Amino acid sequence: MIAVLHNIRSIHNVGSIFRTADSAGIEKIYLGGFTPAPADELGKIRKPFVKVSLGAEKYVAWEKVHSTVKLFKKLKKGGYQIFAIEQSKKSIPYYQVKIARIKKVALVVGHEVNGIPSKILSRADKILEIPMHGKKESLNVAVAFGIVAYHFANGTYNRRI
Repeated sequence: MIAVLHNIRSIHNVGSIFRTADSAGIEKIYLGGFTPAPADELGKIRKPFVKVSLGAEKYVAWEKVHSTVKLFKKLKKGGYQIFAIEQSKKSIPYYQVKIARIKKVALVVGHEVNGIPSKILSRADKILEIPMHGKKESLNVAVAFGIVAYHFANGTYNRRI
């Protein structure tokens, strides 16, 4: 399982996702758009990132990509099914995915306020949402990523729901 983070603005959210990704067994994280990387342009690790990630960037492979659309094409050729985590008219609750035959999963999250742009969202195989039961309409992006990543990681990855 891999993760694609597109246009996430908060270095703290990205650090938190790295930490969750490590614990959920994510193989690699792709950082698209203006998503901050663990290291700056000179290769120096960013202290605010490490404060939240607690060093997970050392254990989870990551790569900065210039085009998320091109990355999706590459992933699809490699047999990945792409699952965007987003609220949409086309989204379904994450736990309704029939995942028995899925071998390669790419989870995608986007901007904290604007979400995943339509040009990227339209290229996902499925759009997954987390049903909201309270008055708030959404979760923090790192929390949403964690819920869905653990859904796939904790055994449900290999059986039908």
